[in-house]
Amino acid sequence: TFGSTLAGRAIVYSEPEKKVLSRSGDECVVALTEQWYITYGESEWKKLAEECLSSINLFSDETRHGFEHTLSWLNQWACSRSFGLGTRIPWDDQFLVESISDSTIYMAYYTIVHYLQNGDMYGSTDQSVIKPQHLTDDVWDYIFCDGPFPKSTDISSSLLDIMKKEFEYWYPFDVRVSGKDPIQNHLTFCLYNHTAIMSKHHWPRGFRCNGHIKLNNNKMSKSTGNFRTIRQTIEEYSADATRLALANAGDGVDDANFEFNIADKTIKRLTKEIEWYEKILAAESSMTIGPPSTLADRVFANEINIAVKTTEQNYSNYMFREALRTGFYELQIAKDEYIFSCGVEGYNRELVWRFMDVQTRLLAPICPHYAEFIWRELLKKEGFMVKAGWPTADVPDLTLKSSNKSLHDSIIRIRKLLQKQLLGSEYMVTAGLIYVNEQLDDWKVECLNILRNKFNRDTRTFAPESEILEALEHRGHSCQQCRPFLNYMKGKANEHGAEVLDLRFSEMEVLKQNLDLIKRQLALEHVEILSAADADSVAKAGDLANVLTQNPSSPGNPTAVFLKTKSEKID
Repeated sequence: TFGSTLAGRAIVYSEPEKKVLSRSGDECVVALTEQWYITYGESEWKKLAEECLSSINLFSDETRHGFEHTLSWLNQWACSRSFGLGTRIPWDDQFLVESISDSTIYMAYYTIVHYLQNGDMYGSTDQSVIKPQHLTDDVWDYIFCDGPFPKSTDISSSLLDIMKKEFEYWYPFDVRVSGKDPIQNHLTFCLYNHTAIMSKHHWPRGFRCNGHIKLNNNKMSKSTGNFRTIRQTIEEYSADATRLALANAGDGVDDANFEFNIADKTIKRLTKEIEWYEKILAAESSMTIGPPSTLADRVFANEINIAVKTTEQNYSNYMFREALRTGFYELQIAKDEYIFSCGVEGYNRELVWRFMDVQTRLLAPICPHYAEFIWRELLKKEGFMVKAGWPTADVPDLTLKSSNKSLHDSIIRIRKLLQKQLLGSEYMVTAGLIYVNEQLDDWKVECLNILRNKFNRDTRTFAPESEILEALEHRGHSCQQCRPFLNYMKGKANEHGAEVLDLRFSEMEVLKQNLDLIKRQLALEHVEILSAADADSVAKAGDLANVLTQNPSSPGNPTAVFLKTKSEKID
């Protein structure tokens, strides 16, 4: 009725949801023009795209959700334009191929482009024996689509075979790195068009999407001055400091944040590390010779093995900030703990050399110039560091790592108790008795049992949190009490595997084996380690005072510290 009333005088009208500006600064309007469309939403084609998506490595749930959402709404997409530079549409030379639509399978073109330009990747010469008119549909079908050898072609069979082998070597591509914005167009088109044109064994295997980059936690903008080019940053901070600050800027699809102070601190930190290398190499004649043997040696060697394994995984997942954490920052902390534990004279020369070798290799992908300097100038290694390969490592001993963490956590807690007890006191503590309860609380035993049952060892994932908490409530335990411990153990299992849920060690033995370290860290002359079974007799000792107690939050923590004091006042 409405249409007949207007007698055909109505028109279709569209406008954007908000003001849109072009790159040239002009205000954009919507216009309905003659153009060609690709029907991406066609049901059978969409099924192929969804099949490809189901097996592809996207490195994050956010990226997968973005692809799934785009597949749910994407339908017709204009693939032509009437002006500008570009390739004419073969069946309608009035139009050009629209710029986003013409870039969806050019990964395949990368693999053979140098043959089209006589070995010149950049096409600066015009000496190729292959001319544009030689590249017929039959030629492309043979190279890219498992088609038969062309019946008629001016390209030699030997060159065609080489191009096909080159394509087969590189395809399917393992990863395509891009920003997160193209998920809603270019990258989804890439899925669609590969499934339409190529065989399944040539479908994409991975997309790694990243966010935008901020500068000092603010959006980059030339108008505000918060802006740097790569060249400016390298000239100011050096290439390696820039690379490390970029790696530290962020992982995943969240916006990364490049910070000037991180780049500045990196220069100082790497310079300080070079000075440490020089100092260690000058003092190596005073080090212990032979295989690592002490507990400090074994702990440090184990930390190196852990760094190799976890950093390799992080690099493989393109998680560069995580690789920096596990392969540099945490390994540096392990080195510092080793230094404090044994002193220069107690260093094991073989272990120190292994650390310097491994640390250089782990940092090389991020700081290649620094790594080459360490490798050739300081370590006097032959050949280039970049060709040295990834370091080998033994299987990490997670029990040893857990026991060492327990040791240092205990020292930290006892130090805090001492400081609190002696705040404002005129007396000086010289001796201590540490009482250890090695019996695991019932609720923690239940938590570990439930986590073991709810952990998928193949995918390294836990059942939903609601399912875990329901199992806890069924056994009569408080979720509020258990949740921090559950989250801590889940994190460890995700990082190292389900083995951490089975760890058992004697904290009593760990503390006894490290009495010298405990005394040095706490500045005590005498320390004794006692079992919980001796608590009554200890409490009744005649000349003990200042009884300190605490509620442990993890398995095996000391439950009390008894301190003996001197009568002399501090001068």
